[in-house]
Amino acid sequence: MNIRPLAKADLPHIYQQKNSRSVMALWFEEPYTSYDELSLLYDRHILDQSERRFVIEEENAFAGVVELVDINTIHRHCEIQIIIDPNFQGKGLAQAGMAAGLEYALDVLNLHKIYLYVDVENAAAIHIYQKLGFQEEGRLRQHYYAEGQYHDSYLMGLFRDEFQKP
Repeated sequence: MNIRPLAKADLPHIYQQKNSRSVMALWFEEPYTSYDELSLLYDRHILDQSERRFVIEEENAFAGVVELVDINTIHRHCEIQIIIDPNFQGKGLAQAGMAAGLEYALDVLNLHKIYLYVDVENAAAIHIYQKLGFQEEGRLRQHYYAEGQYHDSYLMGLFRDEFQKP
């Protein structure tokens, strides 16, 4: 597994993910993005210092994305998000991709805390996050609407000294 910065050439893969109901439900987002909109967003955000987006590759193939968003350099924290392409799930890439994103956030950006939101029903993701050192900080009731219903979400956080490298 390898991670590298997101490039404009990756947009067709992102477009495919962004328009998958099952994939976007995990991010609590609407599965609709036009390619033109995605291209404009890329151009607008490429120089944004409050976010970093990385492609997860497996054998030189696009396998997913790990993102650091809302990077706050004063309070030294950010949110982390990950999506693994369904064709690459079950191969340990979620844990490896999260670990690589965490290492970048903690060692390169010198952040103190990383947090994430996860559906309380997503036991597989919660298990991975806990293995990396994330702890539940709270439960947000009916916080997200996806696939026709409201979902509770855990807010989970990890401090630098809690990170458990796989």
